[in-house]
Amino acid sequence: MHPPVFRTRITELFGIRHPILAGGLMWLSDARYVASVVRAGGMAFLTPRSFPEPGAFERELELCRELTGGLPFGVNLNVSRVEGHNLRLDGWLEASLRAGVRHFETVGRAPGDLIHRIHAAGGIAIHKCPLLRHAHNAERAGADAICIIGIEAGGHPGAAVLGSMVVAPMAARELSVPLVIGGGIGTGEGILAALAAGAEGVLLGSRLLAAEEVWAHDNYKRRIVDADQDSSVLTFAGAHPMGSWRVLANETSREVLRREAGGATAYEDFSDLVGGTLSRDHVYRNGEVERGMLSCGPAAAFARAVQPMEEIIDALMREASAARLRLGELAAQ
Repeated sequence: MHPPVFRTRITELFGIRHPILAGGLMWLSDARYVASVVRAGGMAFLTPRSFPEPGAFERELELCRELTGGLPFGVNLNVSRVEGHNLRLDGWLEASLRAGVRHFETVGRAPGDLIHRIHAAGGIAIHKCPLLRHAHNAERAGADAICIIGIEAGGHPGAAVLGSMVVAPMAARELSVPLVIGGGIGTGEGILAALAAGAEGVLLGSRLLAAEEVWAHDNYKRRIVDADQDSSVLTFAGAHPMGSWRVLANETSREVLRREAGGATAYEDFSDLVGGTLSRDHVYRNGEVERGMLSCGPAAAFARAVQPMEEIIDALMREASAARLRLGELAAQ
């Protein structure tokens, strides 16, 4: 267990040893994953949308509480822009509060009402978004912290067009609440760079995909370990109505790009490739790594082995400490 290296407003806000938040990975962000990050000194968020069966999310909350041994953990609440996809949002919030959760990651448009309800229950909310103007809106709505993701982020970077190391100093100069930066960060040097740029924490996702505690098939984890700088691709980029999606380069994502190049734009043109449970059923469960759209960014290239989460986070903090010392040695006398 690596001792604390940095003290920031994010470590204070979440009560964690290290300024590391772990992304709410669709289908993968379960109790074992979340608890492993929390025990290693970071903060992670259960993703209710990963548990569609009745009562499944409530059971996962209870399991996570047991696995964390009383340490606080978080829940991701994503306000979808798709009509009908938010019907269970109130239930997820209430179930989380009943389970003692007071740390929330909100995502999506107009989070004000959700943040107000979290505050009324004594909780805190960090809002994740891709653009600085969205961050300003969330800050005005009462967000306790802001996470901005760069275009390198795996998954759905939204309308992000700038890299994380460009966004970080821009946002740090304009926001008053603590800032977290995500996208392309997978080393201790990257963590130090984000802090030097004005962030007070980092959001990690792709770097953690090969952790032992991630429940996915060994074939998938081996694919992550084998990833290099060219192993992720951005699909549905620009003003595409599907919304941008950075994924692992495989046969499915290459076919999506081929159809895009041919002029396809509607969901129906891609539904056989991007259906919501394809990645869960074919890849994460069965190891068919060429099927499904697998959210992943270039930071996966830094995962060189399948390791326990604590080893991953300890190594990141050792790297960050070494990088800080190296910078000190460069100071002019």
